[in-house]
Amino acid sequence: MLKPDHSHHGRDVTAGEVLAPYLHARAADFLRGLRLHSESGSDTAGAEEAARTLRAAARRISGTLHTFRPLLDQAWADQLRTELAWLSGTLALEHACTSRLVRLMDALSRLSSGTNGGGGPVPAARGGDAAGLSVGAARAGALLERQLTLARTRAHSASLQALGSARFHAVADAVALLASEVPLGPVGAAPAVEVLDGPAEVAGRRLLDAVAALPLTRAAHPYNADALGLAAGEGQDAPWHQTRLLLRLHRYATEALHTGGEPEPVLYEAARALDRHRDAAEAATAAATAARTPRIAPATAYALGVLHADQRHEVEAARFAFQRAWRRTTAPVP
Repeated sequence: MLKPDHSHHGRDVTAGEVLAPYLHARAADFLRGLRLHSESGSDTAGAEEAARTLRAAARRISGTLHTFRPLLDQAWADQLRTELAWLSGTLALEHACTSRLVRLMDALSRLSSGTNGGGGPVPAARGGDAAGLSVGAARAGALLERQLTLARTRAHSASLQALGSARFHAVADAVALLASEVPLGPVGAAPAVEVLDGPAEVAGRRLLDAVAALPLTRAAHPYNADALGLAAGEGQDAPWHQTRLLLRLHRYATEALHTGGEPEPVLYEAARALDRHRDAAEAATAAATAARTPRIAPATAYALGVLHADQRHEVEAARFAFQRAWRRTTAPVP
């Protein structure tokens, strides 16, 4: 991981003067997303692009306010973080439903055709009834499409409601002010070289502690997903999800501190692996939820069971990819 580099900052440059340009730029990104949204009208692709821009800017602002809270007006930072978390979470739901449906339908097609994308055998399908899987896959796909399309429609309505609400307009007003002024606390006026690295190093240490608590030795064995492993792994997702969030905070802190370069590509690779882990875990949960639908045919339940096992298999593969990427990182933040 990269350490912050302030060698280009003079001792008379304050922490606030280093942070402000980054926050101004992210606020400008947010306002650009807001403009794209207002201009999108009935253009679905335009609306999706606007939502992506808003989510990305909101995450970066919120993450920066979290990491560098000691340097800011803390009451202001906490309030804006809460509102940005509400907004980005609301906007993310529709995208999550869409991508989850695509992932599950692609997996069903792959499984029913007897292929596994070169990723090795699916444990739950080995020796299974291929004909039964083919029959059940169509019905399982129809069931998942109904359930996830309904969830996506609800999420879309919630997004529209949020974007038209007084609460959202208050957030937009706060971000518009952030585009020109960053409310700092007393520490924000201190020299950057004295106070800016500390919060970033805290974020780095929290990430290192989270990774150290992961079962990376077990994850070092690819496709570690026998029946017992699948059951055990499903109860161990939370620490991996938390590591994903902490890695994101570390990356945003690196961006904010103008290190003179991007974080190492291997960190992006590790982040992508944790994104895949999250997506596969949530898809497996969706398959399990569909399998609990009352009065479904045995073939449908069987197909959903195979699909659930396949996605848990993808979870294990993502953990394996993460540990490989992580072990290639450079010297950690002290």
